[in-house]
Amino acid sequence: MAQNLATHQLKAEKLFSVAGSVCLITGGGTGIGLMCAQALAANGAKVYITSRRIDVLETAAEAHSPDGPGRIIPIGPCDVTSKEGLESLRADLSTKETHLDLLICNAGISGPKANPDSADANELRAQLWEKESPAAWSDVFNTNVTAVYFTTVAFLPLLQAAASQGHEAGNVIVISSMSGIMRYAQGHFSYNAAKGAAVHLTKLMSTEFAKTGVRVNSIAPGYFPSEMTTGESDERNKSQMADDKVMGKGHAVPAGRAGSDEEMAMACLFLARNRYVNGEIVAVDGGVLGQVPG
Repeated sequence: MAQNLATHQLKAEKLFSVAGSVCLITGGGTGIGLMCAQALAANGAKVYITSRRIDVLETAAEAHSPDGPGRIIPIGPCDVTSKEGLESLRADLSTKETHLDLLICNAGISGPKANPDSADANELRAQLWEKESPAAWSDVFNTNVTAVYFTTVAFLPLLQAAASQGHEAGNVIVISSMSGIMRYAQGHFSYNAAKGAAVHLTKLMSTEFAKTGVRVNSIAPGYFPSEMTTGESDERNKSQMADDKVMGKGHAVPAGRAGSDEEMAMACLFLARNRYVNGEIVAVDGGVLGQVPG
């Protein structure tokens, strides 16, 4: 039976505290992964970040670890498309921690871009056939879908072990995309198709893994500044996305701007803490999905 709480027990700092939690974020050194790492560490969590670039991880930890009990800790490097890499990461983390409260599967790549902007079938074929390849599609699916599955499977025992530490079992947040929900290709057929698969994979895992006590949800971001969306980051691993770039995407963006660190942090903390949510896709998209076909 649900407990009736006094009003003072419903303060935001209590509801969204992750103090003492152990977290792991793939692709955690830049972009949305780093935003989530900052949010969790700022609220008391020990946050391990991994990626293929150890120098990027070290920069992120040095530049963004907060003053206080929360910490950002590099681990790896790790190629999440490799079972051997994931097993090595799991073994390494297991020597440091007895359990995992939160896994965020954020690592991803954008893949080839080919705009289907011609009404002539011959021109359209040329545009798509010449700029894309099955190998590039495979790379996108391996990173954005297959790796999400195997990363989650690799860490299921550590996630379940959280329940033996006086917590509830851990949970997983898959960073998918609004691109996996819309019917507009955005010139990224492989990326959007892969993110659509990541959305459905989230639902499959939430149901099939529920017996372990582990929850699985997804954040579907809209336009947020990252190396993927801007092509670069600064000396603190942060990217900037101008309003005119956001508004030049060929469709309306009601918010009129990119998403902020704070807005991603709120979504991350909500799914990390709300135990009554499972198998959901939370779009944080500035209203885009209300403007394009879905």
